[in-house]
Amino acid sequence: MEILLLEDVAGIGKKNDLLVVGDGFALNCLLPQRKALVATPTVRKRYAEQIRKRAEEKEHDRQMQTQAAAMLAGKSLLFRRKATKTGKLYAGISPTNIVEELERAFGLKVSEDAVTLPEHIKQVGTFSVTIKIGDLTHSMPVKVEAEEAKK
Repeated sequence: MEILLLEDVAGIGKKNDLLVVGDGFALNCLLPQRKALVATPTVRKRYAEQIRKRAEEKEHDRQMQTQAAAMLAGKSLLFRRKATKTGKLYAGISPTNIVEELERAFGLKVSEDAVTLPEHIKQVGTFSVTIKIGDLTHSMPVKVEAEEAKK
């Protein structure tokens, strides 16, 4: 069933999105709670301007995501941390650290949920991290080096 959302619905879409959802979901959840309208020709005419603006917003967001992914292409993150002589870090590197470094180094704001580590980084070396920006996923190398001791 094709519907027009009247408000943001988490995991489904934003206000003024035209979506195709399951009949049961629309009839049992969205329509009774007045979160959506069935996208009839009359509804489409009445909300044409809002639908057009939302489509433009989506296109702009998609372009920004593509630019952000292109900006990260070929780049890597470098962390210098205290480590033992065997190469183990005293404090591991978490997705929070990666998000902070992305913002500091490239000015790119992503959520911690967008960063996927195959395993926690607890030693010196080069690791691959997956970063999801919108619908695009980008793999980025993360280099971890031992910090030199100050004398």
